[in-house]
Amino acid sequence: MDEAVLVRLVTHAGGQAHVIYGKRGKKALLQRLGGYNRAAEHSPWVVLVDLDNDYDCPVPFRKAVLPQPARWMCFRIVVRAVEAWLLADRDRIARFLRVSRDVIPRNPEVLSDPKAALVQIAARSRSRHIREDMVPRQGSRRRVGPAYASRLREFVTDPDTGWRPDVAAASSESLRRALTCLQRLLAGAA
Repeated sequence: MDEAVLVRLVTHAGGQAHVIYGKRGKKALLQRLGGYNRAAEHSPWVVLVDLDNDYDCPVPFRKAVLPQPARWMCFRIVVRAVEAWLLADRDRIARFLRVSRDVIPRNPEVLSDPKAALVQIAARSRSRHIREDMVPRQGSRRRVGPAYASRLREFVTDPDTGWRPDVAAASSESLRRALTCLQRLLAGAA
């Protein structure tokens, strides 16, 4: 799902995503970050990583993992998880999940666990299919339902009724900064 969000952001900013690396999780991505940063000395690179609960604030986290970003590096930290960015488009996510807009948090970046919040909201859906796909079954040890990721990819990639990064950025500071970084990167590469 993070890949779908990244591709959507790059496309929204007017660019085109090429090869996507880092599909093996946050730990593996951070281990390779130095190499990605060296590559960004010569060409544009975008790296998204969830803050999760590693730090209270993205600034010390960024300083710890990438103190000196290269010229062409757009290193952005999602506060707390990419689900917060999706929740920030309150109207569209409410419509997609078939819930009242009132149950969508106004400031999703303050949630300690946006993924859990999204699952709890999906559990209130008027759509049985949303509930079955996104909410773990009773007694399951899983955090999400069997089609959680594919449902959210559907939401992210639908150009007509899906996620709107520009609208979501009004309620998500880390998303606004990511869009600004991407636009600056693309303007410099043109």
